Amino acid sequence: MSNLAIKAGRKLFERNLKQYQPADPLYETYVDKKGRQRRRKRDTPPGLSTRDAKILKSVQRRAHYLDKGFSLCGLRFGWTFIIGIIPGAGDIADASLNYFLVVRKAKQAEIPGWLLRQMLLNNAVSAGVGFIPIAGDVILAMFKANSRNAALLEEFLRIRGEEFLKVERERVQDPQTVKPGAGREPGEHVPGKQERSASTFGGGWFRRGSKGSKKEKGKLPAEPSASAPSPDRGRFVEDVPANDQAKQA
Repeated sequence: MSNLAIKAGRKLFERNLKQYQPADPLYETYVDKKGRQRRRKRDTPPGLSTRDAKILKSVQRRAHYLDKGFSLCGLRFGWTFIIGIIPGAGDIADASLNYFLVVRKAKQAEIPGWLLRQMLLNNAVSAGVGFIPIAGDVILAMFKANSRNAALLEEFLRIRGEEFLKVERERVQDPQTVKPGAGREPGEHVPGKQERSASTFGGGWFRRGSKGSKKEKGKLPAEPSASAPSPDRGRFVEDVPANDQAKQA
C-alpha cells in the first residue's frame, strides 16, 4: 500500500512540476499509435538559412544538457544544477556557461537588441537565485534559464522563416528587425522558397510579344514585286523586259 501511495505522490509531483518549468528545448513528446508517449527531436522551423538552422540546433542541444540532461523523481536537471551546488564559485560558473554556451551562440543569428536583453535578464535571474542556499538551487533547476532562452530563439527564428517564405508584399513584420533570409550564402536555396528565375520573366508578355500581334497575324503574305526575278531564271541572269528581248532577237 505504501508503494502505491509513493508512486501516486510521485506522479502528482511530476505533473505539478511541469506547470512551472519550460519545455525541453531539444526534444518534444508525442503519442504513438499504441497510445504511449514517445520522445523525438524537435523539427527545425521552415524557411531558415543553413547558418540559422545550425545555430538553433546548437543552442537547443547545449540548453538541453545544461538544464535537462538528468532526471530524478520527476525533476529534470542538468549541469547547471550540479555545478551550482558548489557555493559561490558554482554560481559564477553557471552564469558564465549560460552566457558563453547559449547567449553568445544565439547572437550569431543576428537577433535584435530587445531579444538579447531578455536572454540576459533570464541569466541574471538565474544567477541571482543561485546565491540563495539550497532553495536557490531547487528554484534554479525549475527556472531553467537556458531552456527559456532557447525557446525565445526558436520562436524568433520561426517568425523569420515564415516571413522569408512569404511574398515580399505580404510580409507583416519589420524586415529590419526580423531580417528574413539572414545568413544565406550566395546561391543557397532554402526549401519551400520559390525563387524567381530569368525564365519566369521570359515566359511573360515579352515572349508572347515576339510572336507578333493579332493585326500582323491577320495580314496575308505580301505578293512578290514585278521587278523580282522569276525562280526559273538563273541567279546571275538580268531581268530584261520582254520587248527588249524581242528586239535583240
